[in-house]
Amino acid sequence: MNFWNEIYSHFSPIAFSAFGFNIHWYSLAYVSALLIGFFLAKYFVKTMPRFSHIDSKIIDSYFIWVEIGILLGARFGYLFIYTDSAMFYLTHPWEAFNPYVDGRFVGIAGMSFHGAVFGFLLASFLFFYVKKANIFALLDIVALSVPLAYVFGRIGNFLNKELYGRVIEEDSLKFIGIYVEGVLRYPSQLIEAFLEGIVVFIIVWIASKKNQTEGMLIVIYAFAYSLARFIAEYFREADVQMGYYFLGLSMGQILSCVMMGIALFLLWIIKTRKSDIK
Repeated sequence: MNFWNEIYSHFSPIAFSAFGFNIHWYSLAYVSALLIGFFLAKYFVKTMPRFSHIDSKIIDSYFIWVEIGILLGARFGYLFIYTDSAMFYLTHPWEAFNPYVDGRFVGIAGMSFHGAVFGFLLASFLFFYVKKANIFALLDIVALSVPLAYVFGRIGNFLNKELYGRVIEEDSLKFIGIYVEGVLRYPSQLIEAFLEGIVVFIIVWIASKKNQTEGMLIVIYAFAYSLARFIAEYFREADVQMGYYFLGLSMGQILSCVMMGIALFLLWIIKTRKSDIK
């Protein structure tokens, strides 16, 4: 047993308290992820020739739209997919962001990445419809900006002591495990931060240097993330209310397959669009 194995006993999910409210590390990490994504997008527009035709003001407006879409999609996606209260929240949508239970402040818990993707795509297409912006160029900027920001979201999950990993059975791997309620588990949040954040960013970054076709970066991101998430799910414990499905797949793996399907559809649109331009 080492310090790392017992790291959860050495800190609290609460970062600090202010005016009687507990501020969790997860909340700070989530806000940091949104801000980092925004500033990375501004940086890439300013420094990468492939985005030189995009007005920085468009990025400001676009990210307001998509961040609203991400927050709504992530929250409602979690409530609709991972809870049995979908009908309640359909008829009482304002309750989705109610931080009180029986008059007691408990915060807002539960965000779905795949729900965030849906909200992001919906906001993006609405922005394209209203503003007549270059949707594929904007999506490519997002593909570069999101992965590193995503790392902070998963670190937030780790600090919040949630979305923990599966039980470690192999003695040779127990040194990387973390005790959760007395059981040694994989630090799946950090595995996801590495695979779905850092590794995916490297893949998309390399692709940005090799492929100049507008829209291809978001397709590559979607494929890379889906594959990384599919692999990482083998280290992550399924939500207790969901369990496992066909072939022992988790809901995260099933939704990753759906995301791959969406990526194929986007690829078809890009190829068709490219042929029409020729």
